[in-house]
Amino acid sequence: MTKLDAKPEPVEVDLSKSAVVVVDMQNAFASQRGMLDIAGADISGAPRVVNVISRLLPAARHAGMPVVYLQMGYKADLSDSGGVESPNWHKELGIRLMNCRPELKGTLVTEGTWDFAIVDQLAPQPGDIVIVKTRYSGFARTTLDDQLRARGVRFLFFTGIATNVCVESTLRDAFFLDYWPILIADATLAAGPAFIQEATLFNIESYFGWTISSQEFLANAAG
Repeated sequence: MTKLDAKPEPVEVDLSKSAVVVVDMQNAFASQRGMLDIAGADISGAPRVVNVISRLLPAARHAGMPVVYLQMGYKADLSDSGGVESPNWHKELGIRLMNCRPELKGTLVTEGTWDFAIVDQLAPQPGDIVIVKTRYSGFARTTLDDQLRARGVRFLFFTGIATNVCVESTLRDAFFLDYWPILIADATLAAGPAFIQEATLFNIESYFGWTISSQEFLANAAG
């Protein structure tokens, strides 16, 4: 076991039973002219997050940790969105934008589009796991839990955008499923003002898991 200098207290993890989860590092969330940018969110911190994650992933792969990409995306006809009777139809940002602005239909978080694609700098490598999801949590309506359990994974390191939406949703579900969730804080970005990031860190540290820095992860992944 490896003891990490985490908040709110140190936590022991088994790196041989760990995986890194990359949440929604797509053009939609991390690039100018992507969905979050179109919606008016401040994504000026996204390049920093991309750079941090780009340093983490080679270290994780070298240490033998599975790298799991979660990718938000719908079919062009939105048949997997839940439809008008689902709250997802009314609250998920991409669907809302496309319903309010017909010229955007089929262009936001839609499979096969530029908006849907993982940013070039973080492109998945052979052997990585890529899971397309249609809800905020990567565990909802996907094979994520099955794939992690098949590999004996118990500890999950979380990165990605947005900290307060899809990252936190997936991390909470991980906690409920008895995984050990650790957020790499500087490898995430919230959708909203700075206090939103702090609120998510507070929630995780108080109730759902632990937080560490990217430097702490790299120092331990390197052995």
